[in-house]
Amino acid sequence: MVIAFSATADLAAAADFGPNNPFFAPSTLPFQAPPFDKIKDSDYQPAIEAGMAQQREEIKTIADNPAPPTFENTIVAMEKTGRLFDRAMSAFNAVTGANLNPELQKVQEIEAPKLAAHSDAIFLDAKLFQRIKTLYDKRDSLKLDAESYRLLDYYYKKFVHSGANLSEADKTALKKLNEEESTLSQNFITKLLAATKDGALVTTDKNALAGLTDAQIAAAAEAAKGRKAEGYVIPLQNTTQQPDLTALQQRSTRQTLFENSWNRAERGGANDTRQTVSRLAQLRSEKAKLLGFPNYAAWKLEDQMAKNPDAAIKFMDSLVPGTTAKAHSEAADIQNLIDSQKGGFQLQPWDWEFYSDQVRKAKFDLDESQIKPYFELNNVLENGVFYAANQLYGITFKERKDIPVYQSDVRVFEVTDADGKPLALWYCDYFKRDNKNGGAWMDSLVGQSKLLGTLPVVFNVANFAKPAPGEPALLNFRDVTTMFHEFGHALHGMFANTTYPTLSGTGVARDFVEFPSQFNEHWALYPSVFQHYAKHYKTGEPMPADLVAKIKKSKTFNQGYDFTEIVAAAQLDMQWHTLPPTTPLQQPDEFEKKALEKTHLLLSYVPSRYRSSYFAHIWGGGYSAGYYAYIWSEMLDDDAYHWFEEHGGLTRANGDRFRKMVLSRGNTEDLERMYVAWRGAEPSTEPMLKERGLLPADDAK
Repeated sequence: MVIAFSATADLAAAADFGPNNPFFAPSTLPFQAPPFDKIKDSDYQPAIEAGMAQQREEIKTIADNPAPPTFENTIVAMEKTGRLFDRAMSAFNAVTGANLNPELQKVQEIEAPKLAAHSDAIFLDAKLFQRIKTLYDKRDSLKLDAESYRLLDYYYKKFVHSGANLSEADKTALKKLNEEESTLSQNFITKLLAATKDGALVTTDKNALAGLTDAQIAAAAEAAKGRKAEGYVIPLQNTTQQPDLTALQQRSTRQTLFENSWNRAERGGANDTRQTVSRLAQLRSEKAKLLGFPNYAAWKLEDQMAKNPDAAIKFMDSLVPGTTAKAHSEAADIQNLIDSQKGGFQLQPWDWEFYSDQVRKAKFDLDESQIKPYFELNNVLENGVFYAANQLYGITFKERKDIPVYQSDVRVFEVTDADGKPLALWYCDYFKRDNKNGGAWMDSLVGQSKLLGTLPVVFNVANFAKPAPGEPALLNFRDVTTMFHEFGHALHGMFANTTYPTLSGTGVARDFVEFPSQFNEHWALYPSVFQHYAKHYKTGEPMPADLVAKIKKSKTFNQGYDFTEIVAAAQLDMQWHTLPPTTPLQQPDEFEKKALEKTHLLLSYVPSRYRSSYFAHIWGGGYSAGYYAYIWSEMLDDDAYHWFEEHGGLTRANGDRFRKMVLSRGNTEDLERMYVAWRGAEPSTEPMLKERGLLPADDAK
């Protein structure tokens, strides 16, 4: 393989790239999985630089082609570019997201503006765009198949959306904004990772942890040992509320843990993100103006299902009255409990989880500590997540110990289709580490494409508390749901069956991509699946029927709080990204308060799921003006599950139909039409409100 470098390539990095670099040629491992056992930290940057240089040369060849543009010599040719770049970046993104170190963090910072410039070099190329426009203008006479037509439509609109019609002066200005945005986003991620680590609760007083189980205290001691610290460490999760607030008995400990979380990125030091957030919001509004839009959200939602921010905001506004009314009612129940115990204080955010758990016990005789022994991680995975997928789609799983991984906690499974043919590789990396980004996610190491002859290699990452050595990893039901959720994303990637890589798998609109994942959550509590995995980790006995009944009966408990914190975060995101371009820099705390007041979501005891200063989804995770997608997709997923219920529930026939008409199709057709074709009707919000317990009593019957 010969690599051609452009004159502007980073010559030092290029000189370091050659046949000894593991990314030089496609991997010879099964499914072209990355050879993590051979990849050194020093291999990534030369491969990324060489990959960008190679793709720019490939794009230049297409743009300079003297032959008239055809679908084959322009669009298909573009789909074949960037193979080295994709190999290197897919592995780099996986490792830096889940197993970062200072050397790779430095590479991230160096490459961030270069990656933005690389994208602009493609999508702002006037000669290339002219070839695409020529094809688009005569698209109806090209006699393309449906997927090819969709790809042409995608590229034309992507180029226009990216600024291809701008003047050269405006393109230059846009490139500067894009490079600054990329740099600031990376800066935000770097600061937040460090701030989250520093925000952990650290104590040498074991009594401060009263209420935690012996296993949880042992895990906290192990976390301290890992940091070479005395005593105990409770690391922060990415959300405002923290899992251990449910159990911690000392109010002062709860308050400290909550405030550590709430203020993690607002301590005034090197890891304070507020200036970064302010400039990112301002910069994005400037970018929108340059592209001809009134605000950033209007630009961002142009190619989403919602189409514009007004539709997304109207959708969210309609949910606020019922949701907050339920939260106020729940708060009243909690305050009554506090008063009955002679607490002598008003409910605060750090009290909610602790006392709502007591309300749950009183109302449903249900204690989370009763549940956890039945949710051992490996059992949930193999007898729950895998079992549901097998029953729905016929696929099977076999663990592969011979595939190299980037960290010892990672496991790999080969996935085989119902017809016995290889389908995919799937990696899972479930335990929290200080060098791992917060939250949970899915991504691809190799994308599916018939054109390129590749099968999918996908992975799930989470941040479950790692048990002490020799102890089982026991989950709460929210963690169980997370496993099913992320595996829903994985199925969307593994079932991809498209010709073109751009349209494959999860490469869909933000407000659709969460639909398959959230839909898959429903199987966690489906009777035949639940019975198959909810077994005591010591005895193997199934969860008693009365305990199962209590879980189901309490399904809508605390939904006012849960939904309010999500809607608040989604509205906060949208308020940031509907700022007009003339708006001066905002002070994040003041802006956040006004935004939540404006949207009637400023509840003292229900903070937003994310504070602006640690809202990684929107400042560094690709969900800018897009967090509403979780709620929009929830409407779709509950409506879809309602269809399953109407048609016999979990059956192979239903699963195969869903796979064929939705999960395998990627972005090969209009997503709204795809959904309606499968569902047979427009989606309704009623199933979502029913699932959340937010329907008026008469409507819920």
